[in-house]
Amino acid sequence: MIVRRSLLIALAITATLSGAAHAADDQSSLQPVLNAGDNVLKFDWPAVSVGTGEYEEGPTGVTVFRFDRRVHAAVDVRGGGPGTVNTDYLRIGYEVPEVDSVVFSGGSWYGLESTTAVATALKDDDIRDGIWTNLALSVGAIIYDFGDRRLNEIYPDKRLAQAAARAARTGMFPLGARGAGRMAKTGHIFDCGAYSGQGGAFKQIGDLKIAAFTVVNAVGVVTDREGRVAACYRDKDWPQGELKTAELFGAFPASSKQGAWRPMAQKLDAKRNTTVSLVITNQKLDRARLERLATQVHSSMGRALQPFATELDGDVLYAVSTAELEGPVDESPTPNVDLDIIASELMWDAVLASIPPQQQIKQPDPNVTFTTAQLRSFAGDYVFSPNVSVRVTVEGNKLVAQASGARPAFAIRKENTVELLPASKTEFVVPGRYPTTLSFTEKGKLVLNPGHWQQVGSRKK
Repeated sequence: MIVRRSLLIALAITATLSGAAHAADDQSSLQPVLNAGDNVLKFDWPAVSVGTGEYEEGPTGVTVFRFDRRVHAAVDVRGGGPGTVNTDYLRIGYEVPEVDSVVFSGGSWYGLESTTAVATALKDDDIRDGIWTNLALSVGAIIYDFGDRRLNEIYPDKRLAQAAARAARTGMFPLGARGAGRMAKTGHIFDCGAYSGQGGAFKQIGDLKIAAFTVVNAVGVVTDREGRVAACYRDKDWPQGELKTAELFGAFPASSKQGAWRPMAQKLDAKRNTTVSLVITNQKLDRARLERLATQVHSSMGRALQPFATELDGDVLYAVSTAELEGPVDESPTPNVDLDIIASELMWDAVLASIPPQQQIKQPDPNVTFTTAQLRSFAGDYVFSPNVSVRVTVEGNKLVAQASGARPAFAIRKENTVELLPASKTEFVVPGRYPTTLSFTEKGKLVLNPGHWQQVGSRKK
C-alpha cells in the first residue's frame, strides 16, 4: 500500500510538472505571419520560390527556399558554432541533383526542427514519398536569437516552417528583420547591438542568373564599400561623426572592453552569432565548381562582415545550381572566375540589404509630469515569460522598475531598481546606449520597446 501510494504521488507530481512545462512552452495559440514586409527584393526566376514565417510574439521566424526541381548543392561551413541539417550528406558530393529546399531559421538548435518540417511537408503534400529515389531532401541552418535580445524562448517550430513552405512564392524576398532574420543583431564584438535581418540581391547577365541571400546575425560589424559601419548603437564616449570599421579595429581591444571607447561589458549571450547564406545560379556546374563557388563567395563575406567566421560565429553558406543553363554564357577566358566574382559582389549587396531602419532611442520629456495616484496606476508585476518579470513600483514621486524573474529585462536589472523617466503620458524611458522604452498604452500590459521588436508583458491579477 505504501509503495502504491508513493507511486501515485510520484505520478501526480510528474503530471503536474509536465502540465506546467507544457503551459510554459505551448506555442499552439501562436498565429504564423507569412511573407510579411513591404521592403521586398523582386527577381525574375520561376525556379526559385521563397516563403517566410514569423511568430510576432517572439519575435522569431523562418525562411524557406523551394525549387521547382531537384537541384545540385554544396556547402561551406566556417566559424566555431554552426547548427545545420544534412550538411555531411552534401559533403559526400554525389553528382545527382537531390536538394528540394534550403531552410534558414531562428531559435538556435531548436530551430533545426524547421528544416526537417519542410521535408515532411513535401511528403504530406504528395510532392515526395517514401521511395528511396523520391525522398524529400531539405538542408538548413540556424541562428541564435535568444538571450538578452528578447524576453521569451519562443522558437520557429514545425507548424511555422510548414506554413512558410506552403506559402512560398516566386520572385519575392522580404528584406530586413523578416523571416529567419526577425530578431537578428550584429556588431556584438563592439557591443553595437544593432538590429539586423535578412538581405538579398539578384543579377541577370543575358541568360545567366545569380542570386544571393543571407541572414546576418554576425559578431562582427556590417561594413559598406566605403569602410563605414552600417549600423551600431554607439557608446557616448566614442568619436563622433562618421564611424569607420578601421577605427574600431585600430582601437581594439579598447573598443571592445571597458574604458574610454566602450564602458559596458559584453554579455555571454551576445557572443552567440551566425550568418547563414545561400548563393544560387542557373548555370550548370560540376561538383568541384559548385564547391569553389561556395568557398569563394563565403570567403568574400569577410569584406562586408568584420571580423568574420570567428570562434563565436557559426557561419554556413550553401551554393545551389538549378542547372537550367548549359555551360558558360560568354567568351571570357575565365568564365568560372567571373561567376565567382559577380556572386561575391552580390553577396555584399545582400549583406547591406539586411540592415533595417534602427529603433530610435526616445528621450525623457521634462515637461511631462504625473501625480502620485497616476503613477500608482502603472504599478504592478508584469510577466513576459516564465523567466522574465518586471516589478513596477512608486517610490516617492518617482516610478521605478526592477527585474523580478530569473533574467533581466534589457536595462531593467535584478540587482537594483532603475528610475523610469516620463517621455509622454503613457511612455517612460531608461536613458542609455540602447533603446529602453516602457509603454503602458494598453490596460494591464507593459510593452518594452514598442514597435517592430517589442516585448509584451501582462500584469498579474
